[in-house]
Amino acid sequence: MNSKTVSKAFSRRNDEEENAMNLMDPKTRFSAPDGEGSVQVALDPQDQIKGAKVFAVYGKGGIGKSTTSSNLSAAFAKLGHRVLQIGCDPKHDSTFTLTKKLMPTVIDVLETVEFHSEELRPEDYMFEGYNGVMCVEAGGPPAGTGCGGYVVGQTVKLLKQHHLLEDTDVVIFDVLGDVVCGGFAAPLQHAERAVVVAANDFDSIFAMNRIVAAIAAKSKNYDVRLAGVIANRSRETDEIDRFCDQIGMERLAHFRDVDAIRRSRLKKCTLFEMEDSPEVQQAQDEYMRLAAMLWAGVEPSTAQPMKDRDIFDFLGFE
Repeated sequence: MNSKTVSKAFSRRNDEEENAMNLMDPKTRFSAPDGEGSVQVALDPQDQIKGAKVFAVYGKGGIGKSTTSSNLSAAFAKLGHRVLQIGCDPKHDSTFTLTKKLMPTVIDVLETVEFHSEELRPEDYMFEGYNGVMCVEAGGPPAGTGCGGYVVGQTVKLLKQHHLLEDTDVVIFDVLGDVVCGGFAAPLQHAERAVVVAANDFDSIFAMNRIVAAIAAKSKNYDVRLAGVIANRSRETDEIDRFCDQIGMERLAHFRDVDAIRRSRLKKCTLFEMEDSPEVQQAQDEYMRLAAMLWAGVEPSTAQPMKDRDIFDFLGFE
């Protein structure tokens, strides 16, 4: 099936969903309280993930969300928990340090059966990675077609149809880049806690502020709450801490700009498989501490994000 056929399949699915939405009661069709002007489709209660602790990881593009997610998954597994990581990026590169390969995406395998999901088997799209972490790459529609939210929804439906969430303790959604639309915010409808990965710089903190706003909007209709920020690739955390103090958010962990973390991506492995050194051990210990803290439960943050102009003026030096 070529990309044009796939695009038609997505278009057909989107048309079907829109027609179904048009038949719904206007009062239940949209989740307007998500924010002013919001027209996001409400989550079907049957698609909720029950029984597992669910985390969604967000942050500016290129800030290290996949590295953080994969090492956090490995840490949860080392604590004895059954872990599932779901990559939500069309690049499908969230889990390769766990599986040592680029996995086919849910969209890839749906394409092979012309989007008849009943023909799929779990082993077609879910693979076991380091220390038993189960890995799924949701993928995405062809560029310029479809919606990332639809892909996330189809992935969760498949996992539920095959009863793959019943034996899972922890689910981690690794979500691409900044939150720019309801599709990429879809994992927030499933998550219990959302965490933001940021460096100690203007761009990632500016993006984090908008992500905090998106999480606050979703929390009006769903169970998701902001857990806090993970400082990544940063020697210092002074700007992150100043921002957190200003809006009322917690810094959960701090990972320095350690070369071993960069090299682990090149070696296609987790940080827990790297050669032993003081800096590697320190980072491993921090991941284990973070996993234990998240498992025990983090009090929800009541952070109040700034307006874009206010945070622009707040950050940086005179």
